Amino acid sequence: MPMSGIKYFSEDLAIENKTIILRVDLNVPIIEKKIQDFTRISLTLPFLKELIKKKSKIILISHLGRPKGFKDSTLSLQPVYRYLKEKLNTNTYFYTGEINSELKAKCSYLKNGEILLIENIRFFKEESDNEENFSKKIGELGDIYINDAFSCSHRKQASIHGVVKFVKDAYAGPLLKKELSAIDSIVKNKKKPVTCIIGGSKISTKIAVISNLIKSANNIVIVGAMANNFLIYKNYEIGKSLKEDNSHKVVKKILQEAKSHKCSIVIPEDFLVSKNFEGSAIIRNIKSIKKDDIILDIGPKTLKIIEKIIDNSNTVMWNGPAGYFENKNFAVGTNFLAQKISNNTIKKSLVSVLGGGDTISAINKSGLKLSFTHLSTAGGAFLEYLEGKDLPGLSVLK
Repeated sequence: MPMSGIKYFSEDLAIENKTIILRVDLNVPIIEKKIQDFTRISLTLPFLKELIKKKSKIILISHLGRPKGFKDSTLSLQPVYRYLKEKLNTNTYFYTGEINSELKAKCSYLKNGEILLIENIRFFKEESDNEENFSKKIGELGDIYINDAFSCSHRKQASIHGVVKFVKDAYAGPLLKKELSAIDSIVKNKKKPVTCIIGGSKISTKIAVISNLIKSANNIVIVGAMANNFLIYKNYEIGKSLKEDNSHKVVKKILQEAKSHKCSIVIPEDFLVSKNFEGSAIIRNIKSIKKDDIILDIGPKTLKIIEKIIDNSNTVMWNGPAGYFENKNFAVGTNFLAQKISNNTIKKSLVSVLGGGDTISAINKSGLKLSFTHLSTAGGAFLEYLEGKDLPGLSVLK
């Protein structure tokens, strides 16, 4: 894999009385100021507690959603701050101002073991632009920078990439290290047949990884709204379902590459549809979708096809739900796949790796007791790493 030579945080590092700039991923689903899934926060807590115990001062940086450089109260980290305050036995502060001398002063006032969480870093346009002066201001806040957000490490942004230039010492954190070790081990030791299940909506964001996976996978199963683009290509009706404009060339390229590498591309043959997102499910086969239908999940015939493929696989990689899991009527496909992959992991020694925030949320929402070889909270970074790309947030830590 491409990320050897990364400098990792060591438990032996002297950090007492040091100010740590810690980039984490607290990008959790929040509805009406209530956190819906605590997975990413829970994974962050052990390292935070370790830093508190070692008497360092912690400046916590994260994003939430995609506010595109503007303040948006629905994307505030306030609910996350309240939760951290409950769970951490230390003084925890929340800063909602600009990244400037005022923030620098507040950071300098921190005592050993205290935490200051900065409001959603993507409220600042300079973050996504990887703006140099903004990066410098972040770097000047502390003594040591630690990136423990693998899920963001494919982004060339100020708090992930630009900041490293302006700190004396920069390291990858323990969560990031664990992610890379697990994925590296699985990719290195994967056994054929290999099946990749790819969901989500935008095919353009995943074409490169699909093209790369085609070279090593035996089957690529396309689910979720992404499958709609393949239906359009094959001249099937998709009604009012989500689709991506101008996907024809992309789909054609994928199918041609799959044929040349003898990789089977599997698309759904039946679906659960409704007239709206909150409605009940109607089963339709691939030829009977009506013009006012919305495809919201895969159907029973498709599940049997995928079940057989999983049974004949020794390695399964899955990214992206199979349907609109937020409505339990359309969580059937996602829950079935999760249960099936888990059962085979336990009973048949299937090597299973799952990635993506939506995938994790869907699994947690299901309430099922499941077991996988590795569960990654990363989505885009997970896919790009599998693709073999150098991730900007990791390259700077070499």
